[in-house]
Amino acid sequence: MQTDLEVFRDTVNHRRPSRVLYAASFTPDLLLRLGQHIGIVPKDAKEIPAGLDVHGAIAKRYGLWQSFYPDAPRPSSDPVKDYAKYWHGQELPPGTTFSGVGAAMVPSGFYHFWGFISPLRNATSLKEIEDYPLDDLSKWDFSSFKAQVEQAHARGQVVNRFVGHMYETAWQIRGYEEFLIDMIERPAWAECLLERLHGNSRIVARALAKAGADILATGDDIANQNALMFSPDLWRKMILSRWATIWREVHAIKPDIKTWYHTDGNCLAIVGEMAEAGLDILNPVQPECLDADEVHRRWGKRLCFDGCMGTQSTMPWGKPQEVRARVKEVIDKYGRDGGLFISPTHVLEPEVPIANIEAMCEACQEYGTA
Repeated sequence: MQTDLEVFRDTVNHRRPSRVLYAASFTPDLLLRLGQHIGIVPKDAKEIPAGLDVHGAIAKRYGLWQSFYPDAPRPSSDPVKDYAKYWHGQELPPGTTFSGVGAAMVPSGFYHFWGFISPLRNATSLKEIEDYPLDDLSKWDFSSFKAQVEQAHARGQVVNRFVGHMYETAWQIRGYEEFLIDMIERPAWAECLLERLHGNSRIVARALAKAGADILATGDDIANQNALMFSPDLWRKMILSRWATIWREVHAIKPDIKTWYHTDGNCLAIVGEMAEAGLDILNPVQPECLDADEVHRRWGKRLCFDGCMGTQSTMPWGKPQEVRARVKEVIDKYGRDGGLFISPTHVLEPEVPIANIEAMCEACQEYGTA
């Protein structure tokens, strides 16, 4: 049997693989119930016991693909940032926590979703953005990546690491409406924040390529159910230009590294430009709002799909036989000659029946085997 790494290489090179790689992630409630279902979590448990790798056990049980994520320790020269001054004297809702870039995350009452309160929402000058504390990844040592990659490859694993958002992190720091207004009325403010984030992403991306990683994961949610969040011209200037620089650089360092990009929503208007800029794998190909048939017809020889299983439709509300039918349809349309990784288009919510998860995995094994 081929290793995941061998199957991955066939898939991304549009050669018919011996099997289709498939994956899924789960909200905590569903992860707990899945763990109980397969018998590794006590039936009466209210939460997952500390230290228990339930997702790993589920992946092994159902054949889910798991790539390896290389990491590097934080150096003493770049300590964890203190954002307390941005919240001094402010009353925040109960249960508020803070993101790694200092944004307040307020419980929404809906599973994994959060409301954000942005630390720079009331900024009055460019200097406040220039001085905002962010990690300085130029001080980090990523030399251990090479050994980690070699060890993962020896185990037959694919090496994949996310190098950060730009647009999403920027608006979380500045404020959603405030950042969109900045893009039009104060472009220097928007570009300052984006460029700082781009610099950090670029450092990690180059280190991964030099170490021999297989996937460089990138992304920003830049589209809604109907269209882009902002004009294509703003997207090209502010966002595509920066990701394209990174994609070109990593391909120059390691030509066979594959760039992966996530955006929910209807991104049809810009798929071709992303492909031309160096994108290799598009995620999640959301069937409720993106015409995957058209994307595949126009760019299927250039791009790979990762996703296609609707989390607004088939996975939560379909019957197991409908899940199976969707898996078969996706493989027949987009995966017979490689170019397809199957996954739900978002984390699976508590509404998703366990029977549908099992149906997806069983169908991937049945229909996705050469």
